[in-house]
Amino acid sequence: MRQITNPPNPYNKYTAEYVGEPPPTKLEIFEELATKKVITKAFASEWEGGWRYTVNCYRGCVHGCTYCFARQYHEYLGYGAGTDFETKIVVKPNAPDLLRQELKKTRDKMPHLDFSFATDPYLPLEASYELTRKCLEVCVDFQVPVGVITKAPLVTRDIDLLKRLKKVSVFFSLPFLTKEKSNPFEPYTPVPDARFRAMKMLSDEGITTGIGIAPVIPGYNESDIPGLLERAKEAGANRAFMSMLHLDTDSIEAYFVEKMHERLPPTRVTKIINTMKRERGGSLRHATYKDRMTGKTEQWEVTTKLFDFHAKRLGFKQHEKPAEPETAAMPIQQRLF
Repeated sequence: MRQITNPPNPYNKYTAEYVGEPPPTKLEIFEELATKKVITKAFASEWEGGWRYTVNCYRGCVHGCTYCFARQYHEYLGYGAGTDFETKIVVKPNAPDLLRQELKKTRDKMPHLDFSFATDPYLPLEASYELTRKCLEVCVDFQVPVGVITKAPLVTRDIDLLKRLKKVSVFFSLPFLTKEKSNPFEPYTPVPDARFRAMKMLSDEGITTGIGIAPVIPGYNESDIPGLLERAKEAGANRAFMSMLHLDTDSIEAYFVEKMHERLPPTRVTKIINTMKRERGGSLRHATYKDRMTGKTEQWEVTTKLFDFHAKRLGFKQHEKPAEPETAAMPIQQRLF
């Protein structure tokens, strides 16, 4: 990888609302020039057909979400899963060219492409690099069904391309109703109001939109679910899913707990930890792999009933296994309406 001394400044091109708040420390940008493949076949739930096909143009994420499962992948690069994940960003400048080469060989076998799996496709750096946009241009040429999941209003920049795709859906990750509620867990993401405005902008253009209430942190944001679904409905969304918090490794768990202690009152931290341990056999992680994959705990059942009730009340699409291309942008352990 080649380090970039002076990475592009996205704030020179787009407003802070579009690209999110800057991280607290100086970014280090690395260009990964040795990448030879950009489409990743990732395991998904049986309901999704068993596999997802994803494209990641970036590694690491300045949003700083303390719960992010992708933090572990930064350790594969020799970095840490904590602040390294937020400040050492790897970009793949050849991703659009690789995607075109791969689709020339696999288009007939490619049911859909998801942007992204491990990193938000609309990081602030996307404003300058435009790798996701260039990949979408390739998808338009091949008319591959596309799913996008993001926290960033920057996706509205690409409305022109999204409208040229025959099958496309855009989900906004919105686990918290207010910025005050989200600050302890996703401190550098665009505010929820900005994400809802972007959702409405896409919906008004005829693009299928949805909300991902993920993760639901036991003992913290369950009460936000009705309000989030109502706001999404007002913004034109007709799809919704939710997923409980998963802490997949020791390093992610340690970072998550450390940041809670830094940013939340002790009583609130104790409530969250005790709630999770009570549901997960004394651990912050699921007791078994089966629990991890199905979410079948008492807390999951209670939260799901809350979600289901309000999703049905608001008229979100009824749960059913969609046709093949519709599976884009639907994460593991979802409930889809």
